[in-house]
Formats: sequence, structure tokens, C-alpha cells
Amino acid sequence: MQLPIYLIGYMGAGKTSIGQQLAELLKWHFVDLDAAFEQIHGYTPAEYIREYGVEAFRRKEKYVLEDIADASPYEKVIYATGGGYPCWEDNMDCLHELGTSIYIRWQPKHLAKRLLLTDLSERPVLQGKTEAELLACIQPQLEAREPYYQKADIIIDAPLQAFSDLNDQELALHLCQLIKSKMK
Repeated sequence: MQLPIYLIGYMGAGKTSIGQQLAELLKWHFVDLDAAFEQIHGYTPAEYIREYGVEAFRRKEKYVLEDIADASPYEKVIYATGGGYPCWEDNMDCLHELGTSIYIRWQPKHLAKRLLLTDLSERPVLQGKTEAELLACIQPQLEAREPYYQKADIIIDAPLQAFSDLNDQELALHLCQLIKSKMK
């Protein structure tokens, strides 16, 4: 397994929460690329998109990831990417060159429920939507992104049992065991 690790997946997949827990379990570093974007550019991704558009954001996002990866003195890092990052230009090729990508795959109905628990004002595409509207938005977007996400080095299916707050902890533990087994 090539380091560092890049978590990819749709909005609300838990890349940040799972990534933080995973880094803690492994005693590695964690970087949320959306937070890094804000630190570097002074805008949250949502603010930047509202001000300059998605295309300009994707260009800047790509450079943030590459610059941080190049400048990091640490090899053992878990990165949480933005949900659309893998789907722009050659970003999946970039992730393959830089480390190992792990796709956290959820069913659309579970993503809709998870997203309702977040601040949708920070997700411009989904702001103000009901659960049914979220699902109607998620399904075609996820379908369009799936070919990119499928290029991940590892694909982890989120639990299909009833929706639970424990899923992120379970997934972090599962990923921790997987990474430890592949590092031997």
C-alpha cells in the first residue's frame, strides 16, 4: 500500500469524520482538504464556488492537494478530499501517483439521510432541499461520478443495515484493520 491515503466519495460519505477517527486509530496525521483550502485561500469551498464558480474552485482545489502533498514532511497521512475532486480532469491519476485512494461507497438513500444531518448551507448544490429532493439530486450525480470513484485503489461499501451513528466508527475501525494488514 502506497502512502499517503486519500479518502474519496460523495458529499456526506464521512470522509472527514472517518478520516479523523482513522488517523487517530493509526496515530497518523489527518488533513481535510476543504479546511486546507479555506486556510490557504480565505474562503470555504462553498464561499469560493458562490463567488467564482465551480470551475475556478476545481482548479484551485487541485493545486491545494498537490501543494500540500508535495510539502508534507509526513508519509503517514490520511487526506479527506472534496466529493467532486476525483471527477475533475486527471485528478484520479494524480491520486494514484501520490498514494492510495479509498472510495467510501454509500447507497444514495443513506447519503441523503446523512446529508440532512449536516449544514446544507455549506453545500451550495444541496442547500434548502428536502430528503426526497436530496435523493433526486444525489442519484444522478452519484451515477455520473461512479466511473471516477470506481478507479479508487480500494472500495469500501458502507454498512447496508439500518442507518446508524455508529457507521463512521465501524468504518474507521474496518479501514484501520485493512490498512494495518496491507502495511505488513
